[in-house]
Amino acid sequence: MVKFRDIWQRLFPYGVFHTGEAVYLTFDDGPIPEVTPKVLEILNHYGVKATFFMVGENVDKHPEVFEQVVKAGHSVGNHTYNHLKGWSRSQSEYLANITKCQETIEGHMPNGCPTQALNLFRPPYGKAWLWQRRALAKQGYRLIYWDILTRDYDRHVSPERMLTQIKQEVRRGSIINFHDSLKSNERMLAVLPQAIEFLQSKGYEIKSL
Repeated sequence: MVKFRDIWQRLFPYGVFHTGEAVYLTFDDGPIPEVTPKVLEILNHYGVKATFFMVGENVDKHPEVFEQVVKAGHSVGNHTYNHLKGWSRSQSEYLANITKCQETIEGHMPNGCPTQALNLFRPPYGKAWLWQRRALAKQGYRLIYWDILTRDYDRHVSPERMLTQIKQEVRRGSIINFHDSLKSNERMLAVLPQAIEFLQSKGYEIKSL
């Protein structure tokens, strides 16, 4: 049976919605000093690595938190400098903003740390025109979407509902979308440990992209 998420991926060429045999935890919109270090503590407790799609402006504001993420061995990706929605921007403005984010991330990379997965890009809101995605692919970016969107930013979605969704929809290769943001803080931190425990109990390997 073909699922809607598989059809969705066919409609969005140049985008990766699931990959490989592991499960991949991803976090958008950080680094945020009130949230991201708490995520790192949970990930360290369970011995798993994740991928953080960072907003360049937040990296500039909180370089010490960015450094914590990198030194902990997690992958980092580009989420534009100002969290721009591609559908409302010209190609030149959008690509310039992504380049600025990339330069910011590379500029704050601590000496001696590997540049983990710096070619990863996730469009804010998942919205980028086909020609924007094509241009980014030509520049060497790997566009990462998700096949499980937790909607932890939505106050109407409870941690229990988020966990149920993960349990029902996860498969090998799943990319799970969380947010290390102030808006998502309470719900995301409540469900993250439970989600990791469930995935590990089912034998899933959890890796960074």
